[in-house]
Amino acid sequence: MKKTLLNTLAALAVGSTAAYADEFTLQLKWVTQAQFAGYYVALEKGFYDEEDIEVTIKPGGPDIAPTQVIAGGGADAVIEWMPAALAAREKGLPLVNVAQPFKSAGMMLTCRKDAGVETTADFPGKTLGVWFFGNEYPFLSWMSQLGIATEGGADGVEVLKQGFNVDPILNGQAACVSTMAYNEYWQVIDAGLTPEELVVFKYTDEGVATMEDGIYVLEDNLSDPAFEDKLVRFVRASMKGWKYAEENPDEAADIVLEFDETGAQTVKHQRRMMGEIAKLTAGSDGSLDPADYQRTVDTLLAGGSDPVITMAPSGAWTNAITDKALK
Repeated sequence: MKKTLLNTLAALAVGSTAAYADEFTLQLKWVTQAQFAGYYVALEKGFYDEEDIEVTIKPGGPDIAPTQVIAGGGADAVIEWMPAALAAREKGLPLVNVAQPFKSAGMMLTCRKDAGVETTADFPGKTLGVWFFGNEYPFLSWMSQLGIATEGGADGVEVLKQGFNVDPILNGQAACVSTMAYNEYWQVIDAGLTPEELVVFKYTDEGVATMEDGIYVLEDNLSDPAFEDKLVRFVRASMKGWKYAEENPDEAADIVLEFDETGAQTVKHQRRMMGEIAKLTAGSDGSLDPADYQRTVDTLLAGGSDPVITMAPSGAWTNAITDKALK
């Protein structure tokens, strides 16, 4: 709440200058945390102000779907994972990836060895926790490539619709749960399990990693020169924020905490998260690597009888915005 109030007072103090700034609303995929540090850093450090943009950052949550928000006109851009964005595009929502701050994927499946899981060959007959709301797509593609059914049975896996916590692996409800390298994995560790008691399957290592945390807008807006100009400035300032966060991870985490209106986050957790996030954004200048895009598409098309997407998308991404932002 503190930062929200301070920003409001600052805008009032600036007066007419703030009134002429271009407004831009960003919808996050999840709650305020270091996963989105680059945007909060850009806001706090005045990088958006330098570009004459008044940015509103809207936190997400378990009941907030970024695709629905932007479809309803509630945001100019959203942070979304590519599988969900491409699935939405095939269903008629024309999302376009205009920047990709995350170069690497952080999604993992974390399993207990004492539940009988040490390799993927041990999956059949087990219950696996899976996030939905678009996060299930990489998992389903992975199981399809392994030839493992997801309807249960001795030769398949039982899919537990996992909440956004790790309780199932702690209470024995599931042998494995979905985790992110920067968040839920550490919740498992903090709950008392040791790394030696766990086996971790990184989607990247399994060859089914899909792109996470990209910036998406509606395709029609890209034909509006005024919107495009505003978007270029937003992306430029955001990437400046991300590079600052990479180089100053502890400060970036502390900035995120200032914007956490819930008071639920801790310094220890956010600083640890930012350290892991910096590994995922390292090497990205905001441009989407065509090879990374193609790997994601190939993974999603390899979905067996129920693929995430049924045809190769067209027009789903562009580097035109980042090309202009990086000049």
